[in-house]
Amino acid sequence: MNDASHLNPLDQQYVWHPFTQQQGWSEETPLMIERGEGVYLYDVDGKRYIDGTAALWCNVHGHRHPDLDRAARDQLDRIAHSTMLGLSHPGATELAARLIEIAPAGLQRVFYSDSGSTAAEIALKMAFQYHQQRGDTARTRFVRLREAYHGDTIGSVSVGGIDLFHATYRPLLFETLAAEPGDADHMEQLLSAHEGEVAAVIMEPLVQGAGGMIVHPEGYLRAVRELCNRHGVLLICDEVATGFGRTGTMFAVEREGVSPDFLCLAKGITGGYLPLAATLTTETVYEGFLGAPAEAKTFFHGHTYTGNPVACAVALANLDIFEKERTIERLQPKIDLLDRRLAEIAAMPGVTEVRSRGVMVGIDLGEHDPELRVGHRVTREARERGAFVRPLGDVVVLMFPLSITEPELNELLDITAASIEAVVAALPERAAS
Repeated sequence: MNDASHLNPLDQQYVWHPFTQQQGWSEETPLMIERGEGVYLYDVDGKRYIDGTAALWCNVHGHRHPDLDRAARDQLDRIAHSTMLGLSHPGATELAARLIEIAPAGLQRVFYSDSGSTAAEIALKMAFQYHQQRGDTARTRFVRLREAYHGDTIGSVSVGGIDLFHATYRPLLFETLAAEPGDADHMEQLLSAHEGEVAAVIMEPLVQGAGGMIVHPEGYLRAVRELCNRHGVLLICDEVATGFGRTGTMFAVEREGVSPDFLCLAKGITGGYLPLAATLTTETVYEGFLGAPAEAKTFFHGHTYTGNPVACAVALANLDIFEKERTIERLQPKIDLLDRRLAEIAAMPGVTEVRSRGVMVGIDLGEHDPELRVGHRVTREARERGAFVRPLGDVVVLMFPLSITEPELNELLDITAASIEAVVAALPERAAS
């Protein structure tokens, strides 16, 4: 056991945490994670917690998977980083081919970056520039869904729709058209009313994660694809959260047989080990950027760590594990177990609704006075019981590693249910009603 008492004051004095009200943070003792093993995290005092967030939705095969560890170490014996501007390397080349092999038909080109935000922003810029370069210069607008989240850079925030996250930045953003999630008729009305003006529709297929696990009705994604085809609009599917098995298939678009014009990937692409992202697109879009240097059709976008060799090596090992361990196939009984247990949680006092698709779960505890911090209190209770979960407001989110066993999943759900029960029982009577 380590003497880590000096770390907490250092953290509170120097570190600014993401999506965290620091005043509240400074009033609590930080949870310092020192190591991981499988689906478990261990703090500096040796206490164990189930990782119910999958390291913020990105860990796929568990912590310290030997194949992923080995891939990173082996690549470090060769080179840690080289630029993709004017150079290439085997890992990025091989990974691009593997991604195209498993991606929906029609996607043929891979552009690397380093986060979900950049993957989405690249798709937006490519869609805009593609239309401009083919002479369709009136297509300058984007359609996004209400309660959308595509990242935190200015472009990706512009196509976001969560006021709590985004309202402050409205003066900095470009204007977008907001469609009602799951309503194909409303999407058709928007595209018809702005005929010839829309460059692309951007959406998270099947499930809007950060919006509170909003699940779309069956057939909606396919209807949006058909509407985009009819109106000459490109379709950007942001699978940063839904990709790599989260909805029960490798990619969510597979569930409705949809091939988008852009597929944005990050999070699970390296199994949750290293920052890497990819924007996949079609040969048609790619060819729209070809031309003589004087034509300036180049896509002038790039990142220092684009296609990092260590990240690419780990991503290739990640895809190997999907095949070797039959990750998607072995996930199906866990989804069945999860669905049965969530039906029980949905019937609990204080639970308004449970929304899930595959292994993406949102347990909605209803509307409460923000001062009560009901979702946060549930996470604190869960921590005491040995699980780390994180809420979206008063929606408790579960997004565990796909490698979780059925006993571990039952343990996580037992802790979650007990934590909700304890918090609801302690609420003021009117708040709990």
